[in-house]
Amino acid sequence: MLFAAAHASAQELRVMTSGAFSAAFLQLVPEFERATHSTVVTITGASMGEGPTTIPSRLDRGEPADVVILADEALLELVKRGKVMPNSRVQLVRSSIGMAVRAGTPKPDISSIEALKRTLLGAKSIAYSSSASGVYLSKELFQRLGIADQILGKSKEIQAEPVGAVVARGEAEIGFQQISELLPVSGLEYVGPLPAGAQRVTVFSAGIVVGAKRPEAAKDLIDFFASSASASIIRKTGLEPLTAR
Repeated sequence: MLFAAAHASAQELRVMTSGAFSAAFLQLVPEFERATHSTVVTITGASMGEGPTTIPSRLDRGEPADVVILADEALLELVKRGKVMPNSRVQLVRSSIGMAVRAGTPKPDISSIEALKRTLLGAKSIAYSSSASGVYLSKELFQRLGIADQILGKSKEIQAEPVGAVVARGEAEIGFQQISELLPVSGLEYVGPLPAGAQRVTVFSAGIVVGAKRPEAAKDLIDFFASSASASIIRKTGLEPLTAR
């Protein structure tokens, strides 16, 4: 039994999810739909940023949603702004940042802080996301490593698509994003996680949108994602599950 799913029967749920949870989400949703006879409508968007497809921007425009899944920091901001029900927040997973290169190209060394610095300085072009991982890299890590002035000119923030897609096309030599967002992209070689001392682990959480048409079904969906039944799939996508209900 997944959970008591009577609430969710024959209902449509609109879910806005950040890319970091997307791979797990797409594998788990069919099981939820079979168990509950619900239909899940999926809208993807970044956790933060100013682009029109980010989850906060979509909610600000009044796009309908029942559930949002995004970086915990961004979800808490939506709670403060009255967009998400405060008591509905559930922390789902921990997500780490990784690096990838185009398939068939050499894998640079990023096993230590010094190796990462050499790789960044030696790369011809660098891509990072406009969401949580990219904000951390461009606003904090590059400065902390003392190389921001040397590499920001050859770095590009990717807003409208996965960083891995840009790297796979050869438009950037190396790319950084949440590991769970790099692994599903074809044409990539996953290099590995950022080393200790450079890594930033982000918690991704789910919450029920204020004004949700199906709040009880929304809660059932969140409980399913947080259940032990979902944990093994979540791990396979490069995430660490936080709860097991």
